[in-house]
Amino acid sequence: MTTSPVTGAKTGDDTAFANSVTGAIDELRSLQSESDALKVAAVTGDLDDIHAAMIASSRAAVTLELVAAVRNKGVDAFNEIMRMQA
Repeated sequence: MTTSPVTGAKTGDDTAFANSVTGAIDELRSLQSESDALKVAAVTGDLDDIHAAMIASSRAAVTLELVAAVRNKGVDAFNEIMRMQA
C-alpha cells in the first residue's frame, strides 16, 4: 500500500471546517469575556441581575466543555488514523 504525502493545498471542505472551528473558538472567547465582566460586576456590587451572570457563566462553561470534547474527538481520530497506517 502506497501513501501520497499530504500537501498544503486546502479544499473547500477543509476551509469550511477551519472556519467552523475558528468561529466556535471566537464565540467561546466572547462568552468567557462576557461571563468575566459580569463576575467582576457581581463582586463589585454593580450587578443588578444575578441571573444574567449565572446564565452567562453556565453558557461559557458548557461551550468550553463542548470545545474540549470536539478537540478530544479530533485527537482520538488522528491517533486512530496513525494506528491504521502503522
